[in-house]
Amino acid sequence: MPRLLLLSSSILFAGFAVAPAPVASAAAQTAEASAVQTADAALVEFFEAYDEAELAFGPLAKSFRGIRDEDYGEWGDFSDADAVAEQERLIAARDQMRARFADADLSADSRLSYQLFERMAERRSAAFQFRGNDYVFDQMNGAQSGLPAFLINIHRVSNAEEAEAYVSRLQGLGPVMDQLIGEAEAREASGVLPPDWVFPYIISDARNVITGAPFTEGEDAPLFADLQSKVNALDIPDADKADLIARGRAALIVSVGPAYERLIAMFERQQASAPEADGIWRFDNGADYYAERLRYYTTTDLTADEIHQIGLEQVARIHGEMHAIMDQVGFEGTLQEFFVHLRNDDAMFHTTREDYLAEANAVIAAMQERLPEFFGTLPRADVVVQPVEAFREQSAGKAFYNAPTPDGSRPGTYYVNLYNLRDMSRTELEALAYHEAVPGHHLQRALQVEGGDIPPFRRFGGFTAYTEGWGLYSEELGKDMGGYTDPYSDFGRLGMELWRACRLVVDTGIHHMRWSREEAIAYLQGNTPNPEGDIRKAIERYIVYPGQATAYMIGKLKIMELRQRAMDTLGDDFDWRGFHDAVLAPGPVPLDILEVQVDAWIETVRSGD
Repeated sequence: MPRLLLLSSSILFAGFAVAPAPVASAAAQTAEASAVQTADAALVEFFEAYDEAELAFGPLAKSFRGIRDEDYGEWGDFSDADAVAEQERLIAARDQMRARFADADLSADSRLSYQLFERMAERRSAAFQFRGNDYVFDQMNGAQSGLPAFLINIHRVSNAEEAEAYVSRLQGLGPVMDQLIGEAEAREASGVLPPDWVFPYIISDARNVITGAPFTEGEDAPLFADLQSKVNALDIPDADKADLIARGRAALIVSVGPAYERLIAMFERQQASAPEADGIWRFDNGADYYAERLRYYTTTDLTADEIHQIGLEQVARIHGEMHAIMDQVGFEGTLQEFFVHLRNDDAMFHTTREDYLAEANAVIAAMQERLPEFFGTLPRADVVVQPVEAFREQSAGKAFYNAPTPDGSRPGTYYVNLYNLRDMSRTELEALAYHEAVPGHHLQRALQVEGGDIPPFRRFGGFTAYTEGWGLYSEELGKDMGGYTDPYSDFGRLGMELWRACRLVVDTGIHHMRWSREEAIAYLQGNTPNPEGDIRKAIERYIVYPGQATAYMIGKLKIMELRQRAMDTLGDDFDWRGFHDAVLAPGPVPLDILEVQVDAWIETVRSGD
């Protein structure tokens, strides 16, 4: 794709250089501009219609956007038949777009939207053929914890009708779980099961959802506690509150509890025959599946061997930079001995959750003040820091981010997992906050959803290499912006970059080179400063999420390459704000298209236009 784009651009410019077109009359120029505007408007309407039609099938997608309408109390269809229908609608829409707009006079931004819709259809089609290889339930993405977390964090209750919708979703949770159980059993029949060590995690998650009142003795179960908290906060008669809570309690007992018991029974049965091997190479089509995952997540054609080698080279580079900081702090010993020191030194860890959260908030507040110097456009939405809920903190990742709603009703949320503070080194706190909040995910994704001029599929879609590449880039950008005044925090920044470099090595090691979980854990123990619990959880994530972890470093390296190109080309004319706006303005794009976008900005600045 990039070669074709660059080739067509060079031909176009060459044509004008050799035989300049005559200057059009004012009337002709007006007619041409009008034609472009008409085509642009029609394309906008096309994308809006597609989005509206898809939202009709996706109550959860509506809720994530803050839309609360007549199907707010529904879950939607989780069957494979629904996935097939969704894919067919996408391909039909792409074909309609081509028929109507392939030869239309479109503006540059509309042509980009056209191109991105084609790429979206292309990527989803490539992934669709391997959908049977995906695990229905695992410790990272399973509905056993994901759907309760959705109710707690996304389903807002501001009036009695929305409380009714909450109760309705509790009533519908049982049928949804039964549908997912059926999908999991179908994949089991074709030999697709997660490794055996996954099952204790997901069984524990499921048990946590139905532990406590009204299921068992003790404190209220998570969903019952959430329901009561939201209903009791409403300004409605006490009798209405009591009725809603009573019906919600009945739904938990009649629908949720039995479904989770069936789910746990399936997990326990499947665990007995689950494989011990970890990588997806064990699937019949495992090699092709992994190659597709790498293309999907990195948006490149890099092979597993090439990515593995890039990882080894980046690990060596970062180790060298770490030695310089060891010298700075006066540590005498090997790099591995410094790693051990950082893992075992009590001073490197907070002792209370409150202290960790307070420092994270302070770091974010300080960075917020620096943003205007480096960004021309800033998001309107706020960002808040929130600990991962107790019912899922044992299996959840160390940190993640949820974007705000377009209407501002929900802020961006940086979730930090404080289950074990010894897994959350204070040396990494600063870099982690930059990655997940500002100038990282919150800044990028809030701008994305607030970009009302771009089509919905761009505002709410994404490319992992772009989004996570930006997050990792933001960690280093924090240093350019005056952060990391403590050398141990700067070492933590390098440690997190090293972590992403090692991901290139271990992800390809597990899924391409047939490493075991223990071999991958040993590699991280020997090459990173991270504590054992952090390492083990990370490797377990990469095993059930093949290819995804490679996107971070691949994306960051491309953004750094483009920034250096801009600096070298523009010299004193390089502008941080202009560069960052050029990267962020189009929203998530594949890396080859990002390169075209940044090159166009460089040319604009260089030519003085």
